[in-house]
Amino acid sequence: MSKNILITGASRGIGFQTAITLCKKGHNVLALARSGQQLEELKEHCRNENHIPETFVFDIVTGDYNKLTEFVTGRFGKLDGIINNAGLLINKPFEEMTGDDFDKIFQVNVKSIFSITRNLMQLMNRGSHIVNISSMGGFQGSAKFPGLSLYSAAKGAVAILSEAMAVELKEQGISVNALALGAVQTEMLAQAFPGYKAPLQPEEMAGFIADFVLSGHRFFNGKILPVSSSNP
Repeated sequence: MSKNILITGASRGIGFQTAITLCKKGHNVLALARSGQQLEELKEHCRNENHIPETFVFDIVTGDYNKLTEFVTGRFGKLDGIINNAGLLINKPFEEMTGDDFDKIFQVNVKSIFSITRNLMQLMNRGSHIVNISSMGGFQGSAKFPGLSLYSAAKGAVAILSEAMAVELKEQGISVNALALGAVQTEMLAQAFPGYKAPLQPEEMAGFIADFVLSGHRFFNGKILPVSSSNP
């Protein structure tokens, strides 16, 4: 049975590949991103698949959530899953970080999850699953790296927010988990660790995330799961 899955940050990297993977599996995808051009490229990649994703150009920080809710209602009616994948990384020594850097990092990585969930939770079916994409940098006790202090702190906040959301949304039949991803060969990884070659490609991690949003909530709720084979 086809599921209706919304993905943020779907214009590149893991979000882009996860949208493709879910379409290949025959599911209905709503892909959100700020870049209309990259969303069109996503649709082109799916022309020969079972489904072509619906796309919506949307800024998760400044966008009109009433319009997003109307779009989701009109296209899908209800959702079975949300993958909060959008993220922002600023690689800068702590002493050079500014208050503006702090606000941007936490708005994109943390507040957007609150905003997406708070506005769309009434459209989610019982038995649906929210997957918040965190990072090993935000996993307690993991190795930390210079220049990534605020990014790691924000991803740590995502982990705790996910635990709390699972409790808050349990009565509505909505499960919430966080995946703390390790190194995947994306543009963001190259920004964080220039020259480093990750052991996994985006399409490989996308396969795991796609399967997890569809069935992971049968086994987990309110959990922060490390998904890493390397350090970083």
